[in-house]
Amino acid sequence: MTAAPSHTDRARSFDAAAGQYAANRPSYPPALLDTVEELAGRPLTGARVIDVGAGTGISTALLHDRGARVLAVEPGAGMAAQFRRGHPGLPLVRGSGDALPLASACADFVTYAQSWHWTDPAHSVPEALRVLRPGGALALWWNTTPLDIPWHAAQAERIAHRFGPHPAVDHDGSGAHAALADPSRRLAFSRREVRWSRRVPLAVHLANIGSHSLLLVQSPGAAAAFLDEERELLLGTFPDGVVEETYDVDLLVATTP
Repeated sequence: MTAAPSHTDRARSFDAAAGQYAANRPSYPPALLDTVEELAGRPLTGARVIDVGAGTGISTALLHDRGARVLAVEPGAGMAAQFRRGHPGLPLVRGSGDALPLASACADFVTYAQSWHWTDPAHSVPEALRVLRPGGALALWWNTTPLDIPWHAAQAERIAHRFGPHPAVDHDGSGAHAALADPSRRLAFSRREVRWSRRVPLAVHLANIGSHSLLLVQSPGAAAAFLDEERELLLGTFPDGVVEETYDVDLLVATTP
């Protein structure tokens, strides 16, 4: 029997699919950063922000456009290379949230977009607290699947039935439970949810689904067969071939004393 892919296998799977990830993954709505500022009690404009697990730069670019002085931290070689191709003017260093290659008390915000669940909170919590200045904020967020929308819920069930649950995230795609289970008990998170949507061609939606680690670690044949089945099913719901993806951004923010 083949062993199930490990947490490390899943985390590393993105490097070979970085271009697909950059082209098809959703971004985040402006209201998200408004809410980050509200919960942090300070603006992002002019702030020193460390965006950890930056991937291909989706959140880093948004933070930069907001006026933050942002530095990306990314462990994966393939994702970092794609980041540099897509955002050559934004600074990036290779590193992990479990051992940030940064000086202490250097940041006003530490952010994790869709990436905290790849860390070990026993290490990433003290590391975030180490690099944050007094009054700084740790902000974590995930685009999650709204299970009150029937077609989204049905697709989530099909994915779970075919490939099993994702060991690092909840059924809706949030990794917030990893943060809320902070073993240090040093963080008091405020939690908000921001709903938004985008309309994309069916091919983009399928490529987005295919860029998730749960599919990336499957054999190419198994992933392709599943996505072919999804295409036929979704054409019944979206006969014009345009999919309205809805997301609930699950946001957690904790501030330091």
